[in-house]
Amino acid sequence: MTGQATRRTILAAMASAGALPALAQGKADPENTVYLDTKDGRVTIRLRSDLAPKHAAQIKTLVRRKFYDGLVFHRVIDGFMAQTGDPKGNGTGGSDLPDIPSEFTKKASFQRGTVGMARSSSPNSANSQFFIVFGDASFLDGQYTLIGEVTSGMDVVDKIKKGDKGRNGTVAQPDKIVRMQLAADAK
Repeated sequence: MTGQATRRTILAAMASAGALPALAQGKADPENTVYLDTKDGRVTIRLRSDLAPKHAAQIKTLVRRKFYDGLVFHRVIDGFMAQTGDPKGNGTGGSDLPDIPSEFTKKASFQRGTVGMARSSSPNSANSQFFIVFGDASFLDGQYTLIGEVTSGMDVVDKIKKGDKGRNGTVAQPDKIVRMQLAADAK
């Protein structure tokens, strides 16, 4: 057998034994896959229910309610992150659901494409706002709940209108989420 054939055989055996996560097996879990559509295209996010089950459940509930449809990316800092999920559009709002206790992890790090929950100064104040990281942000590890990762569409995330650095990333005439839906519910 060639090296490539051996690797495929080993990966196939591991996948059939359940030793690989669904994404590594080439299978997306429709209950933990979110489609975020913008004017520039689709971003596909794999929610990490294994790392942050309460946060992932809240996101899924809000997505199914269509809470995120039409919300703006109110804070976008070039080279750092794009934040959304605030119905007020200024970083002070949230949903009518209760805030969620932190679910910090050491099993994953904030890197390009990582999705995290925004919060106030209290670690137990995450609600509906989330952010997508543009680059390495490992300095957030252990301080913010990591809830997912972009599996496709980072080119779309890169096109989100950037904010004013002097105003902490506040965006004038910000881009919006056109629609968010779970893959399980997609039409």
